[in-house]
Amino acid sequence: MPETPTTAAPAPNLIYCRCAYARVVPRKVKDGVLEALAASGADFDAVPDLCEMSARRDPRLAEIAAAGGATIAACYPRAVRWLFSSAGAPLDGERVTILNMREETAEAVVESMLKPNDGEGR
Repeated sequence: MPETPTTAAPAPNLIYCRCAYARVVPRKVKDGVLEALAASGADFDAVPDLCEMSARRDPRLAEIAAAGGATIAACYPRAVRWLFSSAGAPLDGERVTILNMREETAEAVVESMLKPNDGEGR
């Protein structure tokens, strides 16, 4: 009897923005999120600065948008959506979660990033 192949759930598409060129996210929060993600063993992409990437129309933004189901730790969700749109890579509002490191604690951001994505964007 042939074995039924098992399909693993796809790895979460976790994106962490370091906000390297602006001091808008409290250092304690962005450092705490990065340290906790690294310690968790989760696969994630750390990008230096989404604002700068948008200004350069970095093709990685289109890759992130096309993958769908992303969870992005950055700043205000409306600003992050605008950055992707401005770069020609609009995000799917139904499948993308944007976590605001300007207003949330590091613990809250990490908890949201590491929980399974329920398919509802924020």
